[in-house]
Amino acid sequence: MNPTISLPRQLFNLTWPVLVAQAAVMANSLIDTLMAGQISPADLAAVGVGSSIYATVFVSAMGVLLALPPIVAHHYGAGRYLDIGSDVRQSAWLALFLSIAAFTALKFPEPLLAFSQLEPTLELKVRAYLGGIAWSVPGMLFFRVFYGFTIGISRPRPVMMLNILGLALKLMFNTILMFGYLAFPAMGGAGAGWSSALTMSTLALVAWVWCYRETQLSAYGVFARFDWPQWTPIKEFLRLGVPTGLMFLVDVTAFTFMALFVARLGAATSAAHQIISSVVIFLYTFPMALGNATGVLVGQSLGAGEPAKARNAGWLGAKIGMLISTALSIAVALNAQNLAAIYTTDETVRRIAASLLLLVLFFHPFDALQGIFAQILRGYKRATVPMVIYALALWGVGLAGGYVLGLTDTFGAPCGVAGFWMGAIAGLGMAGVSVTLYFRHVAAQAVTAMTMVTRAVTQK
Repeated sequence: MNPTISLPRQLFNLTWPVLVAQAAVMANSLIDTLMAGQISPADLAAVGVGSSIYATVFVSAMGVLLALPPIVAHHYGAGRYLDIGSDVRQSAWLALFLSIAAFTALKFPEPLLAFSQLEPTLELKVRAYLGGIAWSVPGMLFFRVFYGFTIGISRPRPVMMLNILGLALKLMFNTILMFGYLAFPAMGGAGAGWSSALTMSTLALVAWVWCYRETQLSAYGVFARFDWPQWTPIKEFLRLGVPTGLMFLVDVTAFTFMALFVARLGAATSAAHQIISSVVIFLYTFPMALGNATGVLVGQSLGAGEPAKARNAGWLGAKIGMLISTALSIAVALNAQNLAAIYTTDETVRRIAASLLLLVLFFHPFDALQGIFAQILRGYKRATVPMVIYALALWGVGLAGGYVLGLTDTFGAPCGVAGFWMGAIAGLGMAGVSVTLYFRHVAAQAVTAMTMVTRAVTQK
């Protein structure tokens, strides 16, 4: 952290590489959707359902590892560099254990598939997709450890460059495996899963080889010695990581079960749902990048004993994020028909998707609000209260409300897939307002505590 650089400049320097990196990651999902849509509505639906199941499993595991960036940021702000290397080694053990659990869950997806009541042919395609993407989990999680380390020390550019490389690899592997080039059979939607496995395994290997050889990172001692799992640092990871993982589980499962329930409405509706899901996920790239960068800056400021700067950084990131997210939502709503036409040539799917894209105008600002503040609160090492908020808002209001509106006649004729998205908007609105108020409380507490400490020291 350089105190001579203004707060907006520090935030910008952290945000733009993270934004490019995450845009590249989100583009992977976009590529899968676009390519599957060119094969058949069934392949598009299979990728949509399969990616929802994968997201439920993977993001829950990844959420535990998201404890690393704020922990590293606090060490970095306080100048405890060797502690960073020790915590990175312990997080690698967690990545290994989580990889085994997530891989097993994806190889045996029966509990999640039971909710979707898929047609037999579609279920076979979903299983084929999951069978391939399960092999991406180890690479994904070990790459997230690399991400947490480098972003926590304000070095996001290596991740940006690697994710751009990953996008190029993903496009190449998708083309070969999904459409059948270079003597490979055309695997359709399943090829997208195997493509992800090849891409992420390559990126994880390249990332850690580079880290080992980069002399500027030697001060952190990541490879200085070998450590077996140690309970004390792992306990700190779990204290922050488990609520974070549960929060992601709530978030993702709300939308996973939404996709599984929507699958009951037929392949065309499920395909249209996948299109709007792809759009909102891609839109979420900016607030997610800004939230990540803001959370790191908050953590570094708190580690350096500057809670007022941490609070200012939080509000600055949130204001910028909401302004840009609102503008993006309006742009999508105004171009709904054109966006739907990009994804598919099927007239029925395109018509349903265009009507759903209008709801982005209300969905995305609330999604951005809750996402930014949830990440800022992780910079304060606060995750339990946001997790409870998410459970009540996204499950209790969003998913349950969407089910009632979409599939039952409690309030009149069922609204179908639109009902699920209206429920999601209500749930995200509740979550966004709640985490904003909680941040205001936590930030004020931190400033007050530092003021009291400073006053006590002065009086002595």
